[in-house]
Amino acid sequence: MKLSLPRRFIRGLLACAWFVLFAGAACAAERPNLIYVLCDDLAQGDLGCYGQKLIKTPHLDRLAQEGTRFTQAYCGTSVCAPSRASLMTGLHSGHCPIRANWEIAPGEGQLPLPAETITVAQLLKGAGYATACFGKWGMGMFDTTGSPLKKGFDHFLGYNCQRHAHSYFPEYLYRDDQRFELPGNDGQGVGQTYAQELIQRGAEKWLRANHERPFFLFYAITLPHGRHEIDDLGVYADTDWTAQQKAYAAQVSRLDSDVGRILALLKELDIDETTLVMVSGDNGSSFDAKSELGRRFDQSMGGKLRGFKRGLYEGGLRQAALARWPGVVPAGRVCDEPWAFWDFLPTAVELASAELPDGFEPDGLSLTAMLRGGPAPRRDYFYWELHEGPFLQAVRFGDWKAVRNGPAKPIELYDLRSDEAETLDLAGRHADLVAKAESLMAAAHRDDPNWPIFANQKQRAAWRKQRAR
Repeated sequence: MKLSLPRRFIRGLLACAWFVLFAGAACAAERPNLIYVLCDDLAQGDLGCYGQKLIKTPHLDRLAQEGTRFTQAYCGTSVCAPSRASLMTGLHSGHCPIRANWEIAPGEGQLPLPAETITVAQLLKGAGYATACFGKWGMGMFDTTGSPLKKGFDHFLGYNCQRHAHSYFPEYLYRDDQRFELPGNDGQGVGQTYAQELIQRGAEKWLRANHERPFFLFYAITLPHGRHEIDDLGVYADTDWTAQQKAYAAQVSRLDSDVGRILALLKELDIDETTLVMVSGDNGSSFDAKSELGRRFDQSMGGKLRGFKRGLYEGGLRQAALARWPGVVPAGRVCDEPWAFWDFLPTAVELASAELPDGFEPDGLSLTAMLRGGPAPRRDYFYWELHEGPFLQAVRFGDWKAVRNGPAKPIELYDLRSDEAETLDLAGRHADLVAKAESLMAAAHRDDPNWPIFANQKQRAAWRKQRAR
């Protein structure tokens, strides 16, 4: 039997189909606002959505429920400055111009980003985005080539020097490149102004002023990095914990509440559904499982991950990471596919319809498809190095992870698929994979005059002292 439909009905169906296609194309073409919340020393094990039982993080847990939680998100490397530099530049630590924390003496500031280094903020600003950095910068003082104001940010509020950022009651902060005093603060844990509250209010004010155009907010919160100072212990005040344990838990909960305030503001401004929010730590666990904080809070989540900050085992490299963009990033998804900080720049460039300059090739790959619920981009390997003491290297290819804890040390080899805690070194059984790891390490490392290879911290310290003269 031949079925005949009225022409009016057919025209209606076609009109609906075109509307759906047009609306879908319009949504796909819309450039989202971008917020990256980088938390200082926040580990996976600090958050309820990763299994933490003692510290309350309801807002971040809800963010995970409304978005995607990543179990294998990797930092740039396992200390502050080079990890942040990797996030900003799209380069892994074998190519990035900052490969360790290097404080420039005398005075404030770390080794700055070079003038020729391109950041994600510069690319987004060039694409018409308003840009701002709140919190801690740590990649160049204002009179250097690494100033945030020279690296694509329209506005800055907070600490520049990471050493200065150890105080939550500092004597002063910076607004853009202008220092302003905080009367009553002694820089040693006592004061009238808790810096994070001032910085939080500044970020909220900036969002209100810039929400009608595309924007990029890099919110580099100093919590919960030590010193562990807090203005209100909250629900932890009456626990039988040590003072440090109470303060640390309160810091993480304060971080959680401040992210909650940002999420509430996005809804108030009616930009919730046009804003991608990403939250992560800047490295893995900041303390040993046997330490005062480690015994209480178990950042390694029952020994699931080995190592912590300043090492290149998974406990130092993996960190908490969440993404939320209603209607785009799948809600309630737990993604086990790996990605790394140097992927953020190409992701932001694609989402913002920005352009990479001729000759600039980031090490990262765009995560746009993965954020939308698809697979992670395919790549040959992930690579990390660190120049804090002895020269450390690590490489991951597939599920294999290789670590070398010094230039003269043997390569260790682990199968992350069956041994996520890196307990069984398989190097002796797989000479071919060790040779492959060594080849990848050599290929990924680019020599840099600022980062010569040393066997120990004493040699590096002596070289830096000589260099400073």
